Amino acid sequence: MGKDAKRRKKRANGAGAAAAATTKKRAASKKTSKRKAALPLPPGLPALPVAPPERTLRAEARHLTPFEAPPSAATAAILDSLWQTVEARRLEGDVARSHSARLLARGTAKVAQKLGEEAVECVIEATQGHREGTVMESADLLYHLVVVWVNAGIRPEEVWAELARRQGISGIAEKAARPQGILGAAGTTKLP
Repeated sequence: MGKDAKRRKKRANGAGAAAAATTKKRAASKKTSKRKAALPLPPGLPALPVAPPERTLRAEARHLTPFEAPPSAATAAILDSLWQTVEARRLEGDVARSHSARLLARGTAKVAQKLGEEAVECVIEATQGHREGTVMESADLLYHLVVVWVNAGIRPEEVWAELARRQGISGIAEKAARPQGILGAAGTTKLP
């Protein structure tokens, strides 16, 4: 092999190694660019995810397992019972021991915000087709709805009476019969 051929081969091998190195750099930059695409962290937060303590994981595993209620207890009457429990917690006012009391003590805006958050989570689970997640988020949503009722001084019987009044009425007709002042006060442009 002549000197020129050896130089060309050496360049080709060097170019091949350089191309491989470039490919590795590109792959590495793609990986880092994927990390860079994430939302920026607020100052002071660690860049790497921190695993929750083992104690927390055990507690979550114990409390977040699906609850198998006996069929006799699985009726709508549980909402009345839940309302009574939340009302009792409100009256006791023990914010150190009761999530309901703590939430109610934070005021109407926070109570309403939590209801909205749970509604969004339920919608997300439903649109993703996650049946079990939708059931669990529905339970959270109903709990927070009951907290809203307690906060507003609404008894479940009032809501049941309104549902009974609407039964057998077309939803379109019911909305059309609502006073227009409600729509104006709500600031909505939805057609009745």
